[in-house]
Amino acid sequence: MKFGLRVRGGLLATLIMFAVPVALPLANVVLSSPAAAQSVNSIEVVGNRRVEVETIRSYFKPGPGGTLDAGRVDDGLKALIETGLFSDVKIARQGGRLVVTVVENPVIGRVAFEGNKKVKDEQLTAEVQSKPRGTLSKPMVQADAQRIAEIYRRSGRYDIRVTPEMIEQPNNRVDLIFTVEEGAKTGVKSIEFVGNNAFSSYRLKDIIKTHESNLLSFLGSGDVYDPDRVEADRDLIRRFYLKNGYADVQVVAALTEYDPERKGFLVTFKIEEGQQYRVGSVDFQSSIATLDATSLRGYSRVSVGSLYNVENIEKSVEEMQIEASRRGYAFAVVRPRGDRNFEAHTVSVVFAVDEGPRTYIERINIRGNTRTRDYVIRREFDISEGDAYNRALVDRAERRLKNLDFFKDVKITTEPGSSSDRVVLVVALEEKSTGDFSISGGYSTTDGALAEVSISERNFLGRGLFAKASVTYGQFARGYSLSFVEPYLLDYRVALGLDFYQRQQLANNFISYGTKTLGFSPRLGFQLREDLSLQLRYSIYRQEITLPATLSDCNNLAAGSLIGNRLVPFNPTPAFINANGGVDPTGNNGLGCFANGEASLPVRQELAKGATLTSALGYTLNYNTLDNNKNPTDGLLVDFKQDFAGVGGDVSYLKTAFDAKYFTPLVSDIVSIVHLQGGILNKIGNTQLRMLDHFQMGPNLVRGFAPNGIGPRDINPFGTQDALGGTKYWGASLELQMPFWFLPREVGLKGAVYADAGGLSGYQGPTSWALTGEVNQPGCIRPTAATATKAANAGTCLGLQFDDQNKVRSSVGVGLVWASPFGPLRFDYAIPLTKGQFDRTQEFRFGGGTTF
Repeated sequence: MKFGLRVRGGLLATLIMFAVPVALPLANVVLSSPAAAQSVNSIEVVGNRRVEVETIRSYFKPGPGGTLDAGRVDDGLKALIETGLFSDVKIARQGGRLVVTVVENPVIGRVAFEGNKKVKDEQLTAEVQSKPRGTLSKPMVQADAQRIAEIYRRSGRYDIRVTPEMIEQPNNRVDLIFTVEEGAKTGVKSIEFVGNNAFSSYRLKDIIKTHESNLLSFLGSGDVYDPDRVEADRDLIRRFYLKNGYADVQVVAALTEYDPERKGFLVTFKIEEGQQYRVGSVDFQSSIATLDATSLRGYSRVSVGSLYNVENIEKSVEEMQIEASRRGYAFAVVRPRGDRNFEAHTVSVVFAVDEGPRTYIERINIRGNTRTRDYVIRREFDISEGDAYNRALVDRAERRLKNLDFFKDVKITTEPGSSSDRVVLVVALEEKSTGDFSISGGYSTTDGALAEVSISERNFLGRGLFAKASVTYGQFARGYSLSFVEPYLLDYRVALGLDFYQRQQLANNFISYGTKTLGFSPRLGFQLREDLSLQLRYSIYRQEITLPATLSDCNNLAAGSLIGNRLVPFNPTPAFINANGGVDPTGNNGLGCFANGEASLPVRQELAKGATLTSALGYTLNYNTLDNNKNPTDGLLVDFKQDFAGVGGDVSYLKTAFDAKYFTPLVSDIVSIVHLQGGILNKIGNTQLRMLDHFQMGPNLVRGFAPNGIGPRDINPFGTQDALGGTKYWGASLELQMPFWFLPREVGLKGAVYADAGGLSGYQGPTSWALTGEVNQPGCIRPTAATATKAANAGTCLGLQFDDQNKVRSSVGVGLVWASPFGPLRFDYAIPLTKGQFDRTQEFRFGGGTTF
């Protein structure tokens, strides 16, 4: 480390002031008789400017009889130097006087930083110990330079140089300047694994947080070498193996080596896997006479024959210990024990319940929360001051605090209390930014180009509230939304959410009409278990259809009449053959108004009604055991939801939907995904179901089909042939996802092959309309040039299609999944194998977006 001196204003002599203090304790002490203690009549102080004389004298304390021997002088000299107030201290005896000559260290006028572009002044100021108006200390300055260099090293810049310089000012003051040469970022050039046989290096790289440098590394910091992160990766690897049955695994070392040729670090993890175990038996024991351990069996997540999973054992211990506490055994401790059978490759698991030490929580001290209110942190604890100390509940609180995503680091430790049966919980926190401002953009074959601007805050006002506002503007979709969540309603662990939104869907290649929706939805969320949650909601929204006048001008009304609140824009003569078989005098036999195209009957009926108000109660039950919500490879995700419309409003129905995805890893990093879904819409009372309330299906059910491309459809050749939807649907899909092993994992590319099957049927919306004389029902004759000339039919059939409604739609395809720095992107190419006669296909599909 370079330690330089820059002198301005012509003051050169102060260079000596910053020399390292050298004072041999007895070399500068002159005693008339070195071996004997001598009395001192007075202590004279020379050279002090700021430090009081009496303060300096207080370091030399005479012994009994007022004598100062060599030992006491030596102790006083050392103590005076250790204060850091002086650059030099000398003592000498002149007769009965002890003369103490001091050279005071300068006072720091200001502390500044030059050359730092990657780290802000505020962060460096908080780290250095040298402060304005403090005394300059060369050892402290050198330590500060080292501390600044360490900050840069943790951000991946190991070619860092920090040079402290002092600029003299009048009155023995100096300005302290740290000049920083940041250097280039030092990344991780390669990550290797030694000893891994059960899992490939590609799979293990997906577990750890350290990444290899690549062309897109500038968008993140995962490739930056951080020794703390590498050490944490060792634990992630160990936990991964323990979760998958390798109870004897050891991550022996994480070796790092700097390669000057590649200008980066090479990281190697050495692993001793051991063998894989399954659970041979599960037993329960209790040393507490009144507590039957077998009664806690229902809280165990460990089953015979399953892989030995440390995470399941830990969760079982936590659940059983909490349940014992609820039953009045506040000090009960559940200790798991595993006996290995090396030949059978099994572990016999025993949960032993014992009486733990009677320890109480004296206080809960919270440190480091500069913004978050104390009560926001304390409410994550199921225990408080005065309660019995329960480690399982403390661990649960720590996990909850980490899941809040308010803090960079959370650690709960214990300190001794005022007595042997008291402990103090210390919650050490490091806060992080919780606000987000994003501009998102994307494109999909369904919604076209789309942009969104949003601002959100996860810890609003430091009270743990969530608030978000967003505006969306796209080619076919536009709108805005406001959301607010109070996670602890009335101090209960119940989340209250409020959503206000406005959405507009424009006509596009897949639908001839647009919709406008304005709604409000309050909801309540309950966390029943860590893997099970329930949401109750109420939704009220106003919805209306928008349609060009040319697509809704067929009617039997006189010009100037009203349809609903809309003036009839056009009156063909007459639009339809009447019930008596009269012939249209124009000779077009009732089909002339279709020359410019016409929307489907249910669409025009909805338009005539005007805006419709829907008021619905609903709930969602969610079960989630995924190992990773963003990139799952194992686990089950199930959603079951129901909505009942008819609590006021203009619409009544009961809608039920089920969606389940099961992920499981196969060989060579291949992950299989089984996706099952289904739904049913039931009519309530005599209220007619709207077409808009029906399920609309396409690639969301079977890939290879266009949006709204499956199911019943208006096949009128003169109209827009809109999809009508259905009241029942089902779908099944099997997909295999695999990485491209020849590409770096950090690129984030995966391939997929899949097969889909599903069906949509049961349209129960409008099929006739007296206003226009249309009759639409199964078995109607589809109008053609031949049938259009016949006037014998009572009403004109315009062809709502109900054929093939029970036909299975299926497809096979391939996909490209990219977890890109620009957001998740997916490309699919699917070929339909079976389809309905009038279904619409779309073999290629693309969707994605970005946030920046």
